[in-house]
Amino acid sequence: METIKHRYSKQRETILQVVRSTVEHPTVDWIYTETRKDIPNISLGTIYRNLSQLVASGQLLKLKDEAMVRYDGNTGHHDHFRCFRCGKWFDVQILDQKSIEAFNQKHQFEIRSVNLELEGVCEDCLKT
Repeated sequence: METIKHRYSKQRETILQVVRSTVEHPTVDWIYTETRKDIPNISLGTIYRNLSQLVASGQLLKLKDEAMVRYDGNTGHHDHFRCFRCGKWFDVQILDQKSIEAFNQKHQFEIRSVNLELEGVCEDCLKT
């Protein structure tokens, strides 16, 4: 993925730190609420604009399901599990580099990115 560079912005840097401060895959509303703790006068439009720039530059991942958009500060290789009861997303490791390379050789493809999303019921929801 080609990364896009933007000049430094305190607002963008704060938003990035807010998203990276959690493993919860936050929504825009959560990011807005948390960012306002540091920058009280920031607008929701500024949040959306900066999130788009952070995704375009490869500094954040954008996750979508039928209900909403979430963001992930972990841009390293990993997969996701989504609980369809509570809606939480979890980072999981299913595919490793050797599996991807073996797939490439077997099918003579050139995989440039992998986005595996598993769906089911998380441990907490199974208990209830």
